[in-house]
Amino acid sequence: MRRLAWVPALIAIVAAWQAWIDLRDVPDYVAPAPSDIARALWDERSTFASEGLVTLREMLAGFAAAVAGGLAAAILLHRIRWLRGAVYPLLVASQSIPVVAIAPLLVIGLGFGLAPKVLIVALVCFLPVTVSALDGFASAPADLRRTMRTLNASPRAIFWRVELPWAAPRIFSGARIAAAYAAVAALFAEYAGGSGGLADSMHDQLDTGLVGAAVVMLAALALALFGAVVLLERVALPWAREG
Repeated sequence: MRRLAWVPALIAIVAAWQAWIDLRDVPDYVAPAPSDIARALWDERSTFASEGLVTLREMLAGFAAAVAGGLAAAILLHRIRWLRGAVYPLLVASQSIPVVAIAPLLVIGLGFGLAPKVLIVALVCFLPVTVSALDGFASAPADLRRTMRTLNASPRAIFWRVELPWAAPRIFSGARIAAAYAAVAALFAEYAGGSGGLADSMHDQLDTGLVGAAVVMLAALALALFGAVVLLERVALPWAREG
C-alpha cells in the first residue's frame, strides 16, 4: 500500500485543481483544467504517441551516453588524482552554462538530426553520474583496500572487487537523478533544433490544454525512465535497497 500512496495524493491534487478552475472561472488561456488536458490527450493520442516515441528515443540515447561517459570520466578521475584536481572544478563549472545558450550552437555544428539532441541530453545528465560515481569510489573502506594490498592485489583488482561494488548504489543514485533530467533536456534540444517530438505540441502557448497534455506525456516519459533505472537497480543490486 505504501507504494501506491501517490495515487490518492495525485487524485486530491487533480480534484483541487479542477475545483479551482471551475469555482474561480479561470480562463483557459491562463491555466488549463485537468478535464481539458485529458480531452487533449485523447483527441491527439495518435500525435502524442508518435511525438512521444521521438522524444523517448532522444532521452534514451542521451541518457545512455551520459551514463557511459559519466562512468568513464569518474573512473579516469578516480585513478589519476592530479587530473581530478585539474578537471573536476571545470566539470562542475560547466554545469552553470545554460543549455539554452549552447543548444543553438550544437545544432549549427551538428545539424538538425539526432546527434545534437543526444549530446544536449548527455551534457545535462552527465554530471550527476560522474559526481555520484566519484563519491562512491572514494567511500570504499580503507580497511578493505589495505586487506587487498596485503594479498598482493593489483590496483585493477582492488577497483573491480572493492571500489566498484561499493560505489554501485551511488552510481545508480546518480543515474536516477540523470533519468529525471533527461526529459527536460530532450525538450530543450527539440526547441533548439525541432524534431517532431513533444516540443512540437507546445509551440502554441495559447492552446493550454494541448500544452498541458504534452507536459503530462513528458512527465510520464521521465517517470518511465526513472522506474526503469530503479527496476534495473533492484535486479542488479537486490541487497542495496533492502528495508
